[in-house]
Amino acid sequence: MLDARQLDALAAVIEHGSFGAAAKALSLTLAAVSLRIKSLEDTLGQRLLVRGKQVHPTPAGQALLGHVKQVRLQEADLVANLQGGRGAGGKAAPLQSLSVAVNADSLTGWFLAGVAPALQKNRLLLDIVVDDQDHTHDALKSGDVAGCVTTLAQSIRGCVAEPLGVMRYHCMAAPALVDKWRAGKGAVVPQRLLASPAVIFNRKDALQDAFLAQHFQLRDALYPRHFVPAVDAFELALELGMGWGMVPEQHLVARAHRPPLAEVLPGQTVDVALYWQHWAREPVLAQRLTRAVKEAARTRLRQA
Repeated sequence: MLDARQLDALAAVIEHGSFGAAAKALSLTLAAVSLRIKSLEDTLGQRLLVRGKQVHPTPAGQALLGHVKQVRLQEADLVANLQGGRGAGGKAAPLQSLSVAVNADSLTGWFLAGVAPALQKNRLLLDIVVDDQDHTHDALKSGDVAGCVTTLAQSIRGCVAEPLGVMRYHCMAAPALVDKWRAGKGAVVPQRLLASPAVIFNRKDALQDAFLAQHFQLRDALYPRHFVPAVDAFELALELGMGWGMVPEQHLVARAHRPPLAEVLPGQTVDVALYWQHWAREPVLAQRLTRAVKEAARTRLRQA
């Protein structure tokens, strides 16, 4: 059997990034935290942490962190059931935290608005990891999160992948730029488009390349790039004429009072199929979040 106090110490060190911060959070001495971690490593016969200025878990330590998070949620479910959904002394049940990984466009476009009522009803806190939709599953695979919005349709081991729907992206730019790229009043000339910078969310974002491949049959195209990793600033960069970029239709609907953007190729879009990957054996609170995510996607995303 694993020692719960040792697991708590391991989780605290990983979550806070250092032994000192973990000791403060647990109201223990630094020596006590170090001893618990060493005892756990001795029991398992392997290193669980990479010591340094910033402490990082080894793969084994990451797996144990995922185990600790699941156990905490299961214990919260059990206590809530024993107390009839109330906390000690008849008070409201304590808030419980769930970690999830979501891409920025989903987060602002449909995810938060869709799950907010369920969070309030079930007294859930979210610890959100923001990453590109092609990479959010890495956080689930490592045990950092209980669920993720991802483009990965194949289930990760120990998890379930459920289809959510499709996010549709339009290639947009300032109207003056789009006019500049056209041949007279005709279609946009790809060479002119590629001579102008693209506005890209971050270096993991491949939507622009997908657009060029799908509608211009251009692969591995070279073009200048701005990297703007914030949703509001990303659209502001487009409004300011800094270049062209991919905007989800949910964001376009909400642009009523913002400066206009023009579609580079009207009606030519890029569709991204999204999935909700989560633990196959979910605690009750995680199950409730899963239901809320699926319902939010059903009403806010395009369905096949």
